[in-house]
Amino acid sequence: MAHEAVSSSLAVDEQDSATLHQPTKDATPKINLLGMSRAALEQFFESLGEKKFRAGQVMKWVHQYFITDFAQMSNISGKLREKLEKVCEVKAPEVVHRHYSKDGTRKWVFRVGEGSGSLVETVLIPADDKTGARKTLCISSQVGCALDCSFCSTGKQGFQRDLTPDEIIGQLWVANESYMEDVEVAERTRSVTNVVMMGMGEPLLNFKPVVQAMSLMLDDFAYGMSKRRVTLSTSGIVPMIDKLGEQLDVALAISLHAPNDELRNELVPINKKYPLEQLIASAQRYIKKDGNESARKHVTIEYVMLDGVNDKLEHAHQMVKLLKDLPSKINLIPFNPFPHAPYGRSSRNRIMAFQKVLSDAGFVCTIRQTRGDDIDAACGQLVGQVADRTRRAEQWKKKVAQQHEIVRSQG
Repeated sequence: MAHEAVSSSLAVDEQDSATLHQPTKDATPKINLLGMSRAALEQFFESLGEKKFRAGQVMKWVHQYFITDFAQMSNISGKLREKLEKVCEVKAPEVVHRHYSKDGTRKWVFRVGEGSGSLVETVLIPADDKTGARKTLCISSQVGCALDCSFCSTGKQGFQRDLTPDEIIGQLWVANESYMEDVEVAERTRSVTNVVMMGMGEPLLNFKPVVQAMSLMLDDFAYGMSKRRVTLSTSGIVPMIDKLGEQLDVALAISLHAPNDELRNELVPINKKYPLEQLIASAQRYIKKDGNESARKHVTIEYVMLDGVNDKLEHAHQMVKLLKDLPSKINLIPFNPFPHAPYGRSSRNRIMAFQKVLSDAGFVCTIRQTRGDDIDAACGQLVGQVADRTRRAEQWKKKVAQQHEIVRSQG
């Protein structure tokens, strides 16, 4: 994940790579309807001389029945279907690798952009809950990340570009469609129950496309998801948290990882610009916005457990003090080491002791279960071998090697 420890252990299979093809470039590119909001689609159909309700019809075909062929949209006139076929398309990002774990976890690697493009990853994690089988999809918002958190390998590849609305919502479309491949169209349903914007990238630094995609997730003509089941996770871009509160009502998660500014400056450098006092205040404002809507009753606090770094009991007591006025649930995340990572995973006993301090203080505090280990899809393993265009990873690995050499020479 972009705000957590990330492993770069995935490589696209040779067989998968051999099947990749370069898309042909049309003289006049078709309009991709996949990422368009209902309002944009209504305006589009009016520009074609059609009624606005056509937008809702097409949205249902695309997002609820996973149909991309206009010829199959039977409640639309033949004349309009022919017109749409000429100027439009419904196109999700290209899947270049997929792997389904024995524990039910599913992972996709998508190619985005033209030509060789770039790769981003998406992971679906199943779990049983009171309402039945929960399926949570972790979605990426950027190729790479500019924040360079010290424990995250996504940041080590640097920032390449933002994802477009169709590239973001396309990850949800593919995940849902993967369960419907052998299901008759009339019997298809939306299988993904929860979405977390916790994949590659900082969602609030790609604000407009992320909000547009999340609005589609909530739209009854698209995925009709509950506000409580759509979560945006941020490392703490304070002004954009406030802006999000003005435009969308979804659950908010904060990638905290440290309970004091000195340590957080080291682990999450954006803290130097937006320190903890400002971050906690913005989270409080978000909860209070518009009368405390259902999705905003609390903030989820994400905290990666790094051995000997942020997992001491004094850190737990600092968290109690930091979060005392912020309604929050805390999710402790065992660190998943990646090549050249300068950190190790906290022991189970230390994580449980940390949890006890928080629970005794009245916080709901859970320890995240690692899933999908057999396909490198456990929490914090969402990167893959993406091109390091900024050479940041190379420089970082060199720095780590130099530190190891210093330790050896001194010992």
